Amino acid sequence: MKDKGKLFVVSAPSGAGKTTLVREVLRRFPDLSYSVSHTTRDPRSGEVHGKDYFFVTHQAFTDLVEQGLMLEWAQVHGNCYGTSKSFVEESLEKGLSLILDIDVQGARQIMDSDLKPVSVFIMAPSMEVLRQRLESRGTDSREVIDLRLKNADQEIRQKNIYDHVIVNDRLDRAIDEICALFASEIGGASRIPMENKG
Repeated sequence: MKDKGKLFVVSAPSGAGKTTLVREVLRRFPDLSYSVSHTTRDPRSGEVHGKDYFFVTHQAFTDLVEQGLMLEWAQVHGNCYGTSKSFVEESLEKGLSLILDIDVQGARQIMDSDLKPVSVFIMAPSMEVLRQRLESRGTDSREVIDLRLKNADQEIRQKNIYDHVIVNDRLDRAIDEICALFASEIGGASRIPMENKG
């Protein structure tokens, strides 16, 4: 009988570099699958429906929640995000390991389930660095950035509920740290060797 897959939950405040780190993990571990979340927010430039997110209407999202089809869901920055229950459960039963890129509210719901996820929290070295990163993205208004920073403060206060915390002060070091973590949990080295440090 095939062993069940392992579930990884990765959370971070906006601007901490979570998306970059998760993409690098997926590049180095080709057997690891990404669980695509549903969201009611509009796509950003370059985002693809079904790859980055399933972009749905508020009504469609509400219907999924009311039918009990979401493993977790939360409202963040005025938009809803959620994970398909059937997709996660069926993938794990097939022996596939999954990585979920979700917020703290959703992570708490999964931690309280019987799925026993490995949880990782990623944070910037300081709130000032976080503000600089959000401003440099050029995608949000001053009001939205202030809201994201307020939410970030609340999220960082909950970092101790996670199994692992990674401070993304230097991207190369953070990549090595998160990839080493996944290698130890999955039971093998990444397929793409890490660069030798001179």
